[in-house]
Amino acid sequence: MASGEGRRRRHDLVPLAALISREMKNEKMEKPTVRYGHAAQSRKGEDYFLIKTDCQRVPGNPLSTFSVFAIFDGHNGNAAAIFTREHLLSHVLSAVPRGIGREEWLQALPRALVAGFVKTDKEFQSRGETSGTTATFVIVDAWTVTVASVGDSRCILDTQGGGISSLTVDHRLEENVEERERVTASGGEVGRLSIVGGAEIGPLRCWPGGLCLSRSIGDMDVGEFIVPIPYVKQVKLSNAGGRLIIASDGIWDALSSEMAAKSCRGLPAELAARQVVKEALRTRGLKDDTTCIVVNIIPPDNLAHPLPPPKKQNKLRTFLFRKRSCDSANKLSKKLSAIGTVEELFEEGSAMLAERLGNDESAGQTTSGLFTCAVCQVDLAPSEGISVHAGSIFSTSSKPWQGPFLCAGCRNKKDAMEGKRPREVKVA
Repeated sequence: MASGEGRRRRHDLVPLAALISREMKNEKMEKPTVRYGHAAQSRKGEDYFLIKTDCQRVPGNPLSTFSVFAIFDGHNGNAAAIFTREHLLSHVLSAVPRGIGREEWLQALPRALVAGFVKTDKEFQSRGETSGTTATFVIVDAWTVTVASVGDSRCILDTQGGGISSLTVDHRLEENVEERERVTASGGEVGRLSIVGGAEIGPLRCWPGGLCLSRSIGDMDVGEFIVPIPYVKQVKLSNAGGRLIIASDGIWDALSSEMAAKSCRGLPAELAARQVVKEALRTRGLKDDTTCIVVNIIPPDNLAHPLPPPKKQNKLRTFLFRKRSCDSANKLSKKLSAIGTVEELFEEGSAMLAERLGNDESAGQTTSGLFTCAVCQVDLAPSEGISVHAGSIFSTSSKPWQGPFLCAGCRNKKDAMEGKRPREVKVA
């Protein structure tokens, strides 16, 4: 600050305690209110959900509170869905560096989400169970929404202006060409179910196992090329707020994103979730577990009103997302239409672990001189860490000084996901 400006502002000096108090009040006033509702109808008992609104970035500091909402749609049993619900959040948070501010914390979330998903998958597969699950995991911190997903449970954003966008990508082999190519390149076979006479029926599946998805947590009987590495998108809403609809495929097989959003506009969150489930059942019947979470992100000056139906506008005001990923995405995820600006902060869908963990020569190094595995967070001696960017585990061309680093177990997991070595865990 220039000396002249410093002299002009000298009369504005206030005690530090008063300044801190003022900043705390401003932060509290600017933070939106989060209201949510949940509804479900069960057929197979394999859908599970997580709602936690009292998480804190800084333990003991209520101003650092954030919320987590998630849906886990299990298949081949409910074991993977239950395990993921119980462990995924703690694994994600353990991968975020300690002692950083809010902006750095938000920037670290995408990598931490990848690490948390892979660690959860690795731990569940070590049990030798064949169950699997989708996972759509949403973190709401003030106006910033971060979503990570594998499978075909979906999260959409409905803004105040009526613009609807997808914050997830469906990992269905039938619809995702890039994922089909990745699975076959890693050693999987993709095809339809063959019946007597050689006819093929149903959606595209991965063999062995017959799974319709290309990404999930668990699924030991299918193969490691069905990866747990999530698609991640992070956006910052305008101060007009918005509504999130998070649901399992029991909803999306019956309703499009537009139908789901329009069916519940003008209703508070709890009634909105019930209405979405009701509309899905009316359209298709109860053919699958059907679970929905509705989250309203409400501006401080608009608490008394739920998201209203959009009014007709005289001018079309459309704001395009700046795309950062070549990952195949639904048409809805390519833009956000809203009255006001919705800013995309991050988007990535690569299934390659090295690309998702990034480049950082100091990543994973602790103050004690030990290194930490970027996935499972175990301490490693410098001689034990293997760079995530190295070639084969037996390669002599690796760069051991370039982080992030992996333990031997996580390195084996990475190689198996890329089709470089078979999995070593036996199915029970």
